[in-house]
Amino acid sequence: MFSLHHVALSVSDLERSESFYRLFGFRPVYRWSAPDGSLTIVHLKLGGAFLELFSYRDHQPPPESSRRLETDLPRLGTKHFALGVDSVDAARQRLIEHGLGPVPAPSTGRTGVRYFFIQDPDETLLEIVEDRRQLE
Repeated sequence: MFSLHHVALSVSDLERSESFYRLFGFRPVYRWSAPDGSLTIVHLKLGGAFLELFSYRDHQPPPESSRRLETDLPRLGTKHFALGVDSVDAARQRLIEHGLGPVPAPSTGRTGVRYFFIQDPDETLLEIVEDRRQLE
């Protein structure tokens, strides 16, 4: 009955964020702008899900605690979103080749998946995860 439709992020520079997320295969499919230029919304699509980017002319910075995993996880609320890959090692190499850096080495988490975290241009945490658990 339910399926994940989208994740929404507020970004400071829409073009910079669109360019970043295109590295992962997202493609723009919809754009709306307020007549006064105060807000632009872009929908990027990857597979069957959307990433909705809000770009407010007068945006507010995130709290300092959200910028590092160890201080963000204990804080209530949304933490990050993850993109699944067949190989975190290959994904890491591709990101390095595209000039993203530093890209940390993959780890194996408490839940049994291999992963690493990076940050988008606005320091939103993005997890790259290889999950071979075959959970259903």
